[in-house]
Amino acid sequence: MWKKILSESITRPEEVSVLYGLDMKTTEKIVSRYPMRINPYYLGLIKEKDDPIYRQCIPDPREISDQRGHVDPLNEEALSPVRGLTHRYPDRVLLLVSSICPTYCRFCNRKRKVGNLSMVSEDSIKQGIDYIRDHRQVRDVLLSGGDPLLLEDDEIQWILERIRSIEHVEIIRIGTRVPCTLPQRITEDLTRIMKKFHPLYIHTHFNHPMEVTSQSALACRRLADAGLPLGCHTVLLKGVNDEPATMKSLMQKLLSIRVRPYYLFQADLARGTSHFWTNMKKGLDIIKEIQGHTSGLCMPHFAVDLPGGGGKVPFLPSYIVGKEKNLLIIENYRGERFRYPVYEG
Repeated sequence: MWKKILSESITRPEEVSVLYGLDMKTTEKIVSRYPMRINPYYLGLIKEKDDPIYRQCIPDPREISDQRGHVDPLNEEALSPVRGLTHRYPDRVLLLVSSICPTYCRFCNRKRKVGNLSMVSEDSIKQGIDYIRDHRQVRDVLLSGGDPLLLEDDEIQWILERIRSIEHVEIIRIGTRVPCTLPQRITEDLTRIMKKFHPLYIHTHFNHPMEVTSQSALACRRLADAGLPLGCHTVLLKGVNDEPATMKSLMQKLLSIRVRPYYLFQADLARGTSHFWTNMKKGLDIIKEIQGHTSGLCMPHFAVDLPGGGGKVPFLPSYIVGKEKNLLIIENYRGERFRYPVYEG
């Protein structure tokens, strides 16, 4: 079923131009630089032009008219000792295993190469696995792409078997938007394969409450029932989810489908995505607004992945608003101020 849905995806400029009255020539220019794919399931979540789903998947002229940002915002290529493997942190690596996605997000930080079939090959995957085997400090491997779960079942099993056979690898993680953008891909056969390779964690990616549907709930339930812990990486996107009420609703809905909010990311400064950028204060204000008004389980870590490969840095709103002698003045979620003693040692 999922393959049929994927095969019916919109990929040609004329298809989306007719649907939404877009300028054909401009759309052709955008898609020639940054490929488009919108599968029918995700397209069906759009209620009207310019709504939060539309903005995430329909090409926008600003992708080519505004050249701010970086082609490789996280400096992944410079941190790749072998093609397709990024080794930024001492004990963990990111391995690209797929070059395609169910739907190409217009804000993607790898839009420079996602959708290009030369991005990943069987040889690059083998080289990456060899690198992991040769570097004993690597205890944590994140599989990414593209979307790893668009591989065939036997390909996913092949990769997981080889990484799990490496003695010093303790944890395997998969970064995937499939539960959100093509939940039909999460079949019982797939979960039967994945549950053989614990500890295996799933980092999925929802950005708006409209993406939490009965189908995505079923996909997440299957993964959770297979013992696969689910965390969500949400990206803060202007015009999509940059209001506190929207973010609170999303986080609450995620918990209802057994997905733990993990990160709220400041959007990466990828070229062609500037129309999604917000200032840092916006993210901090959103965290402060929802703090105390919902369960702590709903609270993601607000973080920025520093340009140039500096890594992730978490940011928190400041609740300490002053000091009196040996007392801190702390403001709670209602704006009330309390004095708290400072103890030495």
